[in-house]
Amino acid sequence: MCTAATYQTKDFYFGRTLDYDFSYGEEIVVTPRNRSLRFRGAKDLDNHYAMIGMAHMEGEYPLYYDALNEKGLGMAGLNFVGNAVYAKEMPGRENVAQFEFIPWILGQCASMEEAKDLLGKTNLTDTPFSGHLPVAQLHWMISDRNGSITVESVKEGLKIYDNPIGVLTNNPPFKEQMSQLVNYMHLSPREPQNLFSDRLSLKPHSRGMGALGLPGDLSSQSRFVRAAFTRMNALSGDSESESVSQFFHILGSVDQQRGCCEVGEGKYEITIYTSCCNADKGIYYYTTYENHQISAVDMYRENLDSGELARYPLVLGEHILMQN
Repeated sequence: MCTAATYQTKDFYFGRTLDYDFSYGEEIVVTPRNRSLRFRGAKDLDNHYAMIGMAHMEGEYPLYYDALNEKGLGMAGLNFVGNAVYAKEMPGRENVAQFEFIPWILGQCASMEEAKDLLGKTNLTDTPFSGHLPVAQLHWMISDRNGSITVESVKEGLKIYDNPIGVLTNNPPFKEQMSQLVNYMHLSPREPQNLFSDRLSLKPHSRGMGALGLPGDLSSQSRFVRAAFTRMNALSGDSESESVSQFFHILGSVDQQRGCCEVGEGKYEITIYTSCCNADKGIYYYTTYENHQISAVDMYRENLDSGELARYPLVLGEHILMQN
């Protein structure tokens, strides 16, 4: 499963974890402005906003998991198995296949508000990329420095929710995830006060007891609560290094370790990668399960007026700094 989050200091940051039991061979891919975006049921875009993100390459086609465009709009798709329902093509609508959704939005929307307007004309279809790639069941978070929305395509149609906490995980649907936060409204980063009884002298025996009851398991709902609490209370300085470091600590609160989430005989879900994008500077930072050193690709070091993709394989294998 996965977790996406936003964070803001001087700059705006957007990123996610990808948690799964195997990798598709992901790469960092920069799509420049003049790389034609071809759509199965909507009008092609020969000129569009440049974008950078994590993608699985099928031939020369990037299937983006998450990405950021040059205007500072970020978007991530997360598993939504059992709830995602896509439509057939409809006349009078912009028919966009699920696998095209991220470039469709990021290619032409400069802000979350523009994305909302475009979503009002969009019909997400169940068109597969190919016969050997089934349609992924996803929902999405779209964010800029002014806020976030969650987009879910369900049997009732395309739903758009304001997302005031800038966090998304998987199931249940976003509206239900949000409703569960009321069960944790007593949590606090501060030392707890004795409300049990004024006839008892009760004092905390450890630091951190204000967050007693914060769920620690790996389920989607628990990760949602834990990431929301961490993100809403996290503090850091405004520098790039402080901000990026803190963002990775926020998503580190939902990191998945091999062996703790068994999905089959000898198969375990792990955090394959964690990303952090500076939306203002166009820098895509990431770590992987085997490499906790932060690596980065700067979109603006590429020729964004080109028509050719720029591709960077992930840096894998632990990098350890020996000090003696």
